[in-house]
Amino acid sequence: MVADNTSETPADKTADETKVDAAAETTSETSAEATSEAKPEAAPEPASEPKAETKSDSVSDLADLKSIAGDAPEGDSAEIARTASVPLREQELDAQGRAYATGRRKDAKARVWIKPGSGKVTVNGRDQEIYFARPTLRLIINQPFAITDREGQYDVICTVRGGGLSGQAGAVKHGISQALAKYEPTLRSTVKAAGFLTRDSRVVERKKYGKAKARKSFQFSKR
Repeated sequence: MVADNTSETPADKTADETKVDAAAETTSETSAEATSEAKPEAAPEPASEPKAETKSDSVSDLADLKSIAGDAPEGDSAEIARTASVPLREQELDAQGRAYATGRRKDAKARVWIKPGSGKVTVNGRDQEIYFARPTLRLIINQPFAITDREGQYDVICTVRGGGLSGQAGAVKHGISQALAKYEPTLRSTVKAAGFLTRDSRVVERKKYGKAKARKSFQFSKR
């Protein structure tokens, strides 16, 4: 057999690998120099201000909630305040510029008209001092004006039917409260909070047959 003379010795392989590594290093250095020459020097960046700490979306207590709400623009709060001051209802007046309402208590029903004036109250064509002689009844009528600071600013004309004087005074008070809320819608919340817009629906229970009163029985007699 003929010996193969083409096989390389270990020494030859080492020399070839060394040459290849040297060529690769030379190529990388050349490309790096070319890149650095082509790229212009960047201007030094200005010192950046320290970034504010981002607030966490999670709210653990009221303090965190306050801090998050503090980021809201002032314009939003002003808009909310302006909207809240707008009355929810419109003013309701008749052709004579008066506000009308119907008031009820027990069996009494009152029709009430109010308009700006000197505070005069007329009940069934008579002055309130004559129709409601008891000061307590007149005090009940003036309660809606007292809590809204409108005493002596409105004239009241009303007609009332049914029930007694106490029920009629409550009916007039109920009607004045509703008419005042129609004339000045912004006062509705004040009058409503006092409970003057709620009708007192309590009435006397009717008498039943076989009973002395609504529920009272006659006295029992054994003999």
